Amino acid sequence: MTAETPSELIIVIDDDYAMRLSCRKILSKSGFRVEDFEDGAEALNAISRLKPALVLVDLKMPGIGGLEVITRLHEIDPQIISIVITGYATIDTAVEAMKSGAYDFLPKPFSPEELRIIVNRGLERRRLALESHRHEIERALLTRRFVTFVSHQLQTPLVAIHQYLDVLKHLGDSADVAAKRNEWLDRCLRRTEDMQKLIKDWLTLSSVESGAYARRHDRVELSGIISTILQSYETMAALDGIQLESKAPAGPCAVFGDANCVSVVLDNLITNAIKYNKPGGRVTVTAEPANGEIAISVADTGIGIPEESRPFLFEEFFRVKQEAAQQKAGTGLGLAICKKIVSEMGGTIDVQSQPGTGSTFRVRLPAWREQPASEVVLVNGLAQEDSDRGR
Repeated sequence: MTAETPSELIIVIDDDYAMRLSCRKILSKSGFRVEDFEDGAEALNAISRLKPALVLVDLKMPGIGGLEVITRLHEIDPQIISIVITGYATIDTAVEAMKSGAYDFLPKPFSPEELRIIVNRGLERRRLALESHRHEIERALLTRRFVTFVSHQLQTPLVAIHQYLDVLKHLGDSADVAAKRNEWLDRCLRRTEDMQKLIKDWLTLSSVESGAYARRHDRVELSGIISTILQSYETMAALDGIQLESKAPAGPCAVFGDANCVSVVLDNLITNAIKYNKPGGRVTVTAEPANGEIAISVADTGIGIPEESRPFLFEEFFRVKQEAAQQKAGTGLGLAICKKIVSEMGGTIDVQSQPGTGSTFRVRLPAWREQPASEVVLVNGLAQEDSDRGR
C-alpha cells in the first residue's frame, strides 16, 4: 500500500489550530484520510471507534499531555503508530517519548516533505508489523492443524491394534484360531510400522524446520550413497519385477552438503519411485555435473502424477488421490521433507510427470569445489604459516 491509497486514517492531536490545519492539508494531498482533535481526551474517546493507522500527537497540551495519550493509545491498540510533534524538542523529551511507545519524533517547525517522509516510514513499519503478526497467527494455526492431523494418524492404528489384541485375549487354542492369531498379529506389526514411519518423518521434519538437520557442509560423494540405497531396495523392487539402475559418472561426483541429508532425500525419492511404479517397470537414478551443480534425477516408469496435483506435491501431508485398490501406504511427509532439506542445502527440486507413463524428480545441489590454496591457508594454514615464520 502506498501513500496514494486513501484507506489509512491518520489522527492529528494538537491544541494549535494552525498546526492541525497544516497537517490535514499536507496529508490529505498525499491521499490519506485525516481527523484532527484539539485535546487528548477527545481524541482518545474517538480512537477506538475510528481505528486509525497512525497518530500525530503534540507533547504539550492542556489536560491530558502527549505522553499519557501515547501510553493510553497503545493500551487501546498496540499496532497504532504514534509520532510526537513538538516545539520543545530536546534529547530528554525524545527519549521519554520513545519509552512511552512513540515510534518517532518530529520537532516543530517541519516541512511538508519531512512530515510525509516520517508518516510514510511509520505506516511502512505498521504494515510490516501487521504482516509479521499475520504470519505468526497462520503459523500457529498450521501447527495446530499439524498436531491434530498427526494425532489422528496415530490414533487410528492404535485403535485397530487395541481391537485386535482385545479379541485375541478371548480366543481359544484350535488350529483355526492359531492361524487367525498369526494373521492379526501381522496386522498389528504392520500398524506399528506405519506409526514408527510417521513419528520418524515428523521428527525429521521438525529437525529440518528448526535448522538443526543440515548443519554439516562436507564433500558428499554421490555414487556410494546411490549404490547403497539401491542395494537396500533390491528385494522390495524384485517383488514386482522392477529393475533398479544407476547412471552416476564413473569418476568423482560430489556435492557440498550433509551426507545424512542427501541420503534422506534420495531414500524418499527412490522409495516413491518403486512404490508408485508398475510391475516390470524401471527406476533409474542419474547424477551429472551441470553449471556448478550436480543434477540428480530419479525417474520411474510408473503411474505418473495428474497435472492438477503437481503444485501441491511438496506440501505437508499432501497425497495424490488414487483408486482405493491402488492407494499406497505413506505419511504424506516424504516430499515435504525432501523440499525442505534441499532448500537448506542451497538446492532446488522439481518434478516432471506424465500420467500412465512415469515421473522424474530432479534435485540440483551445489557441486563440491576444492578450496583454492588461499582459502586453505585461511582455514588450516595459520599454524603452518606461524611455524614457517619461526624457522
